[in-house]
Amino acid sequence: MIPLEKAIVIGATGGTGAAITAELVKRGIRTIAFGRSQQKLAQLAVRLGSPKHLTLAVGDAMRPEEIAAGAGDADVLFHCANVPYHEMVSKLIPLGESVMEAAERLALKVVAIDGIYPYGRRRMDLVTEDHPKQPHTIKGKVRLEYERMLFSKRWTQAQTMIVRLPDYYGPTANEASYLGSTLEAIAAGKMAFFIGNMHVPREYVYLPDAAAMVVELANHDSAFGQNWNIPGAGLISGREIVRLAQKASGYVKPVIPLKKLALSLIGMSEPVMKEIVEMLYLTEQPLTLSGVKYERFIGPIIATPGIAATVTALQEEKKASFVI
Repeated sequence: MIPLEKAIVIGATGGTGAAITAELVKRGIRTIAFGRSQQKLAQLAVRLGSPKHLTLAVGDAMRPEEIAAGAGDADVLFHCANVPYHEMVSKLIPLGESVMEAAERLALKVVAIDGIYPYGRRRMDLVTEDHPKQPHTIKGKVRLEYERMLFSKRWTQAQTMIVRLPDYYGPTANEASYLGSTLEAIAAGKMAFFIGNMHVPREYVYLPDAAAMVVELANHDSAFGQNWNIPGAGLISGREIVRLAQKASGYVKPVIPLKKLALSLIGMSEPVMKEIVEMLYLTEQPLTLSGVKYERFIGPIIATPGIAATVTALQEEKKASFVI
């Protein structure tokens, strides 16, 4: 085990990127937050208390030379950047190639954050890293090609691991998360939408938990060259999520489930919503990740029931923005 000394987080202002940046900073690790927006990066720094061991780098992740210029003497790169849902087919692999080209130039270790789409339909009660990858959706197939690119033999200097998360939530979650916008609306006392079936229990991971486990993996050389699953804190239905969130927020406003027909209609004007339709099978036939490999090689799974904490944090951040 070689302790992580300096890291660069690509996509640091996104949901997973902000959580991982916060975890690195909390551990006292010198951290470079890389993103396209100076304003968003500055806001992230303020939220984290503007620590001296955090530096900001503005750049385009689609340009490997800009990543390389921002990375300095980092030894690990956390690839948390993503593309809009409706641009996944055309932009995901070029983005990944850009990140890997920069890592190859600098001989960096790469921790790539990804989801569960490549597994396809569930064939195990608890999905291990050995679960067959037989995606039946367009996005699943693209994600599988993305994995093959990340582990390609063309990268001789960079070392890569892929960490797979289920759908996530937390104070930094955004529109890229199914649950993120739902909790934001409930925290604000507004009518909310819930994507998929609200009665079927599903797996979600609390982002601060995921970030802690991801950073722990990055401290182990032997973890690279492999896939790792990060499970959530058990299964929970949409109805229970809403109950917990409303109790924490103090508001009880309608929460409307969005299923195939509604998403298709909304998708006529909102391309992102249209693209969600093919992934709705995961809300009817949930896929639950196994944490056995992580427990065996790293240690206990961190599993916080974080719905109430997320709502409270969102409300406090809103109040703070008004004060500013």
